[in-house]
Amino acid sequence: MTHDDAPLLADLMPWSVAPLRLGRAWPTAPDAASLKARWAALLKAAGPDRETLFEPTRSRTPHSAVGQLPGQPSGTEKLIRASGPCPEPVRVLAAPFDEQWLIPDHRLIDTARPELWRVADEHQVFTVEPPENGAPGPLLLATSLLPALRPGRIRPLYRRPGGEEPNLTPGLLDHLSTRLGRPATPLDVLAWITATIRPGLPVPLTEDPELWSRGVELGHRMLWLMRRDGERPKLPGGRRPYVRAPLPPRPLTLDYDRDEETLLIDEGRISPVPAEAWDFEVAGARVLEQWFTARTAEAPPGTLSAIRPPTWPQTWTSELLELITVLALLAELRPQQAELKVTSPITTTDLHTAGVLPVPEAARRPASVLDHREEGPEGQFTLV
Repeated sequence: MTHDDAPLLADLMPWSVAPLRLGRAWPTAPDAASLKARWAALLKAAGPDRETLFEPTRSRTPHSAVGQLPGQPSGTEKLIRASGPCPEPVRVLAAPFDEQWLIPDHRLIDTARPELWRVADEHQVFTVEPPENGAPGPLLLATSLLPALRPGRIRPLYRRPGGEEPNLTPGLLDHLSTRLGRPATPLDVLAWITATIRPGLPVPLTEDPELWSRGVELGHRMLWLMRRDGERPKLPGGRRPYVRAPLPPRPLTLDYDRDEETLLIDEGRISPVPAEAWDFEVAGARVLEQWFTARTAEAPPGTLSAIRPPTWPQTWTSELLELITVLALLAELRPQQAELKVTSPITTTDLHTAGVLPVPEAARRPASVLDHREEGPEGQFTLV
């Protein structure tokens, strides 16, 4: 089928949120210890020095009065007179396939999107739309972590904490279940979307139960690899990447030897690294290079971002080996995605006829969480 009458992602998952805007780089880092050291350095400075280290913007200065982020017990006094330990860093998706740490303090973030923090829990799956520029790579990213990357709109799978109220246009699950003759769960629908979404973000739907099962199974595999929840993904024994020559204490360069399938990190060597992992791109940027640069690029001296591990931590090597594995396994699924030719389509016209579309305006807005108490600026309490 052509995708001219396939429904758009925006009509299937109608609530979306613009990306976070941090405003400064130093509250994120690939390791949590550096963030605590940066916080200590900020609080050790006083007056104008603290303001300079903070890197103020029009949206945030050390004098800004803001409330807590939902679910995060940070202080709410103005940062210029703040004291005490660093709020415990949380794991976030800082760039495509790059899990880092963030200080979860509203005073440090220009635009934090509190509506996303309210629904971030162990049940949630966030999808992110990377920019479409015609380059090869996934059209949709998925993560169990709060996405802190730019740009790309964010669509949570659930509108409320606890996996309550799926972010699917009302009536879609019932309509799909009826047409397929079997129950369709919210995660099944997201899996199908992940496996079948096309450039421009149409999502061809089907009423063929066998095709649906194949697409959902493939999508669940893709979601599992992107979310990296539970058991660690592994390549078959002889293809697992290993450190063949130790990485230097402070690596500076990254390269790839296609003939040897080897990742070259200065004099360090990791192999085998499939070419598909090295070539894996999102929005035209090579994922492995972006990941490496985030850990090795020099920061201006005297800034908080310059506070970082003195040597390459072993945990980064473990994360790199896992990332290589994830990218290789995802690349292996592309032929199966290409083979999913949708027959027996459920079109946009069908969804309009069934009353599933158009999307009610309320479904495009966040759900209210009326029993959620959050501390506002200077210790005031707010009810959301």
